[in-house]
Amino acid sequence: MTTTAAATTTDYERLDAWIDAHFDEEVRFLQELVRVPTDTPPGNNAPHAERTAALLQGFGFEAERHPVPEAEVRAYGMESITNLIVRRRYGEGRTVALNAHGDVVPPGEGWTRDPYGAQIEDGRLYGRAAAVSKSDFASFTFAVRALESLGAPLKGGVELHFTYDEEFGGELGPGWLLRQGLTKPDLLIAAGFSYEVVTAHNGCLQMEVTVHGKMAHAAIPDSGVDALQGAVAILNALYAQNTLYKQVMSQVAGIRHPYLNVGRIEGGTNTNVVPGKVVFKLDRRMIPEENPAEVEATIRQVIADAAAGVPGIGVDIRRMLLARSMRPLPGNRPLVEAIQKHGAALFGQPIPAMGTPLYTDVRLYGEAGVPGVIYGAGPRSVLESHAKRADERLLLEDLRRATKVVARTLRDLLA
Repeated sequence: MTTTAAATTTDYERLDAWIDAHFDEEVRFLQELVRVPTDTPPGNNAPHAERTAALLQGFGFEAERHPVPEAEVRAYGMESITNLIVRRRYGEGRTVALNAHGDVVPPGEGWTRDPYGAQIEDGRLYGRAAAVSKSDFASFTFAVRALESLGAPLKGGVELHFTYDEEFGGELGPGWLLRQGLTKPDLLIAAGFSYEVVTAHNGCLQMEVTVHGKMAHAAIPDSGVDALQGAVAILNALYAQNTLYKQVMSQVAGIRHPYLNVGRIEGGTNTNVVPGKVVFKLDRRMIPEENPAEVEATIRQVIADAAAGVPGIGVDIRRMLLARSMRPLPGNRPLVEAIQKHGAALFGQPIPAMGTPLYTDVRLYGEAGVPGVIYGAGPRSVLESHAKRADERLLLEDLRRATKVVARTLRDLLA
């Protein structure tokens, strides 16, 4: 073994030992973050940012607070956003950003534990955002602390980006920081799970469709135009598209085909009234090979053609979100290789590089030319984590090992 190789092995061992020695502290840090709700909607997330900044201050990390103007946040459909940046500069060289989001969907029903209790049971921490993605506030923070504990010469720097707009698309989270010129890192690791490194993900188009008819008394229905019947015709046409989508297969491992979901419907005024208006919201997932403009144009045409077959129906369509796919950028190779090497060593199994059918705000870094990957603390799948479902949980041993993987990766990139 060469002297350099021996020194590297020693550094890895020292990083691992520091994380083990401070792991109870890392878990307490995560518990504090889970106990501050960040339900989005309504999206009052500034208090969590303040709590996070105070906790980081206790580690000697100064967090820059970047509040998004209230009018902009309200117009977006949320209540408050303060994004955080922690800058740790070690010398000349590239900057690696570590991004995790603090906003999360509301708990919903069916919990057997307090969603904000951060209860630990059988080696798992339970709570909303325990896995996605407050866990990576912890893994990223403690990976940086471990790196700095080496006291070794380092090049470049690290930035922690803790943002609060992933559930609504990211435009006022990472997108806002990037547009304001507050950051332009060279590489990015964003919150993810431990058993794969994600290099690509689906895009997402969300639309609100309002179907207009003419309200009338149910005793004389012919005097009105039933908006619900019009909506049914449109919905049938949209759902028929899913059969066609199954014939369009992605070439990215981990991603299959496009699909469409209608997640919310409301309308009508009373049981004895012909409904004059029905509103529904759809979600169209786009594989990386698809053109978002063409996808949207096709959806609009399907809706228009279906509505034309129902006399008297009018339709308004509003785009709510257009999140483009994340595609691998050539510069992400050092990230992928380092995470795969250390992930295999620490988890005892290969860490594949692949795509995911989710969409995330990581795409915004890619659109800004920043090569990035998705990796962090968590299980093999969203289903296993219970993210967006009752009893979300995180296996603490995954948190420990993922923290070590990220710390070792930073050491490779900045040494």
